[in-house]
Amino acid sequence: MLMRIGFIGAGNMAEALMKGIISAGISSKEEVTAGEVIKERREYIARSLGVKVTTDNVEVARSAEVLLMAVKPQQMATVLEELRPYLKPEHLVISIAAGIKVGFIESRLNTGVRVVRVMPNQPCMVGASASAFAMGKFTKPDDKDAVLRILQSVGVAFPVDEKLLDAVTGLSGSGPAFVYMVIEAMADGGVLVGLPRDVAVKLAAQTVLGAAKTVLDTGIHPGAAKDMVASPAGTTIEGIRVLEEAGVRGAFIDAVEAAAKRSTELGEKS
Repeated sequence: MLMRIGFIGAGNMAEALMKGIISAGISSKEEVTAGEVIKERREYIARSLGVKVTTDNVEVARSAEVLLMAVKPQQMATVLEELRPYLKPEHLVISIAAGIKVGFIESRLNTGVRVVRVMPNQPCMVGASASAFAMGKFTKPDDKDAVLRILQSVGVAFPVDEKLLDAVTGLSGSGPAFVYMVIEAMADGGVLVGLPRDVAVKLAAQTVLGAAKTVLDTGIHPGAAKDMVASPAGTTIEGIRVLEEAGVRGAFIDAVEAAAKRSTELGEKS
């Protein structure tokens, strides 16, 4: 049975989720409705995806059984106030707004409305997201399955306690930016030793993709995979020595911790 899914906000993340949902057969184009205030964005989404797009959030809520909140965090309270009279316990509300806690949403809706908070990440836009989600107090067992289906249409997803979502933000939420820096730096190294820029970037990006796929597909520990590449007195172990002397491993650990702490701070202000 197809889900009737509404999107409040039709930005890049929402667009990626719409594509995934439709491609996976979770909803048809006819079962998806999006609310968007920017005219150019409305026209683009309607043209490229073939879904109904409107400026009326209430119309979206009335048409959907699952409502995905893809608005900016600072807009959430206003939008929830607008939608509150129209959302009932039959609705499942999924929020991807960064830092907005489940309790914040539940407190601004009618009692019994089921709420799930999701932390997706940017590779959602290419179907390779690493997401985590936390269930609200009114959710049902079937809601977890529904959320998994939606999120797995654009990558992988894991249920966690809400208190761990800041850690998820620090790791997979902010992590793509850290990895882009790695790709850029490796490409710069390739250019330094003579490679053309375009070749260096593609080699670096494919190297990261290949290493990640090796870990995911084989289940091998990253440390063991590293040891397989590093032969005695070879080129790789010499490069590893330089990275260890530069404290790269500790810097990544510190970066994830700092991003997670910042997520906590931002959440406390909401």
